[in-house]
Amino acid sequence: MTRLIQLFPLWAVLLSTIAYLFPELFVGFKEAIIPLLMIIMLAMGLTLTTQDFANVMHSKLAISLGVMLQFTVMPLLAFAISHLFSFNTELLIGMVLVGAVAGGTASNVMCYLAKGNVALSISMTAISTLLGVILTPLITSVLIGEVVDIPVQAMLFSLLKIVLLPVTIGVLVNTFCSKALSKATPFLPLVSMAAIIFIIAIIVALNQGKLQSIGFFIFIAVVLHNSAGLLLGYWLPKMFGQNEQVCRTIAFEVGMQNSGLAVALAMKFFTPASALAGTLFSIWHNVSGSMLAGIFSKTATKTKANR
Repeated sequence: MTRLIQLFPLWAVLLSTIAYLFPELFVGFKEAIIPLLMIIMLAMGLTLTTQDFANVMHSKLAISLGVMLQFTVMPLLAFAISHLFSFNTELLIGMVLVGAVAGGTASNVMCYLAKGNVALSISMTAISTLLGVILTPLITSVLIGEVVDIPVQAMLFSLLKIVLLPVTIGVLVNTFCSKALSKATPFLPLVSMAAIIFIIAIIVALNQGKLQSIGFFIFIAVVLHNSAGLLLGYWLPKMFGQNEQVCRTIAFEVGMQNSGLAVALAMKFFTPASALAGTLFSIWHNVSGSMLAGIFSKTATKTKANR
């Protein structure tokens, strides 16, 4: 199961290539993006319990640092990088949306592979996801509200429907029907992975023409955004005296975004071009996350062996 998840980038690139060469196979599924994202959020909720939220009380500083960095470092980096590349309004919107959303569920998987604190990772993802319902539209409005009209209220209601509702249902089902759910739980990451890959393919198909002219520059911007998020997510907690395991956990949580949600918001409220950043981020952060998890895992093994 873990091996299949590690191959996420390969499957994403493969299906994206097919979508790029044969866009007609995927453009008709444009309306499926939001339902697919709701499935991802439901799958996330099904892996959480009320105890995961209670764990916050045991790691207050780490949780606070992770969430604060999530909603400051990433949106500000996105804004700065967009201006560095002189992106047009559509691409600026896409970058800021990626920066303003919560951490993605992929961070939990990478944290596990890197021998980080998985319980802390899950707690941070859950808390940032819930806070993001309010913070994502507000941050987006603050950063680019003067450039483009941001439908804050409409985004808020959409996030309630897309994120809060399915996550809440998932948590309740897992809390009261955990035994019945136990056999399906190992497959939930695969369900999320398949849904994300299909969303990526749809966006690639819808933007096939624009990818030819601006794909390289937006890809470089995404790599910079993700890399800086991972780096700052690791070193800033280190400056606050957090231990190595916590620093690794926060690095993944800050650097790996819920880019599928950014894509869905871009498609619903703006244009397909504004979803490009989220699409490329979805692919790249799994590549970079896998590589970093491998490095962390090896260093953790060596450290343990030397003791």
